[in-house]
Amino acid sequence: MVLERVLRHLLVTRWHVNRAFPADTLRAIEKAIRENHRTHVGQIRFAVEGALHIGALLEGMSAQERAIDVFSELRVWDTEHNNGVLIYLLLADHDVEIVADRGAHARINSGEWDAICRQMEAAFKLGDYRAGVLRGIEEVTALLKRHFPAQQETHDELPSKPAVL
Repeated sequence: MVLERVLRHLLVTRWHVNRAFPADTLRAIEKAIRENHRTHVGQIRFAVEGALHIGALLEGMSAQERAIDVFSELRVWDTEHNNGVLIYLLLADHDVEIVADRGAHARINSGEWDAICRQMEAAFKLGDYRAGVLRGIEEVTALLKRHFPAQQETHDELPSKPAVL
């Protein structure tokens, strides 16, 4: 199992990421995040990573552990209401993880985040990355809108542009 995962990660290149997420798809994701942000005061960030480095693989790093690292690296935690949400995709594993800052985590249970991840993964198995991510953003937006509705004009504290790692 470990060897199979290492090989899978070694074979996923930037070309695979670009094929799954061409420029028009990245623009659509950015637009969806920016437009949906108007309905809530939460902050959404999307990141896709093709594969883990060999050192991380040999240490047994999981997608969830890497998502937490990326959450920190992208400073998703650095928002006024502590309600930043990272949607992270590790392409080689076809694994989606959602990491929510403490404000959002306190109000939204992990089962709701997990359900969104599984929906996205189902779309990815069909090769529909664009629809999977856009649907995931809609679902995260619905949760943030319910728990952190916009009371007035909102502003983006985090970039809407997807992070391609």
